[in-house]
Amino acid sequence: MSRDLIAVGRVGRPHGIDGAFFVEQPSERASAFAVGAELWVAGAPAKVVVSRRGGGNRPVIRLDRAVERGAELAVPRASLPPLAEDEYYAFQLVGLAVEEEGGRFLGRVAGVVDYPANDVLELDSGMSLPLVGACVRSVDVEGGLIVVAPGFAEPE
Repeated sequence: MSRDLIAVGRVGRPHGIDGAFFVEQPSERASAFAVGAELWVAGAPAKVVVSRRGGGNRPVIRLDRAVERGAELAVPRASLPPLAEDEYYAFQLVGLAVEEEGGRFLGRVAGVVDYPANDVLELDSGMSLPLVGACVRSVDVEGGLIVVAPGFAEPE
């Protein structure tokens, strides 16, 4: 995927017989799936023509063209709303180095997983850290570093 496109979900299993489908791993931004919204699929834009909620309150949409199951749904980075200070999009954290206070390198962020209680940083070292204030002391997206409090990582 182009660095100018940000994933907001994947084409999931069909819902009904009209070409609608569940959005898997949907963005929390409901506007991304609203009628009239433009999503990029397989390198080309597509318009949302039907939008509703399915089981588990997951988005169910139909696009103005057929798309393959499993295809990534994306939006242009420039279309994302600006964030307040100390707010970050999950994609901005992927790849950042993670260090414990004191300088111990723990790994790099491989992904951010949305759990019911809070998001979790999954590191390439296999470690998982909660994305909560008690654990995460600072995030420097420009500098490429997240500093976490001691006691959350596995001992050396």
